[in-house]
Amino acid sequence: MKINYKIPEQLDQKERYVWIASWFGCGFINPAPGTWGSIGAIPFGVAIFALSGAYGLGFAAFIITIIGFWAADKFDKAMDGHDSKMIVIDEVAGQWIALIPAALNPILIILAFILFRFFDILKPWPIRVIDKKLKGAAGVMGDDIIAGILVTIILVAIEPFI
Repeated sequence: MKINYKIPEQLDQKERYVWIASWFGCGFINPAPGTWGSIGAIPFGVAIFALSGAYGLGFAAFIITIIGFWAADKFDKAMDGHDSKMIVIDEVAGQWIALIPAALNPILIILAFILFRFFDILKPWPIRVIDKKLKGAAGVMGDDIIAGILVTIILVAIEPFI
């Protein structure tokens, strides 16, 4: 497997939205830019949790979601498309939501990553509905937010057994 890193020519590399939407370039890594985006989100999410707890990480996820709507919209317009695979700020928001109940437990952090990627890739109901029905930045961000919430519910349910 060859890992490839390429920034499309139509993107202005000086623009902040390019680096935010791609989570500092994780979205330009192929194959599997969404997985790279999730991996790139975890150290930041864990650090935020370590510094400010679950409420701090929840607030950070809220803020990155708002920023993600802006960055995803600008990125999509620059690429003349919808939900480019290079946009991974949605994975960051969803992964951070999934990490909230994981605390600093390494097993739960790994489970949060695996479950989030599972839901994001397979898109079961209701994630699929959000992905198909919402257009623009809401569609880009919405399915990952729902995936993160579903993972949070699962982790809260299984945490007492781990």
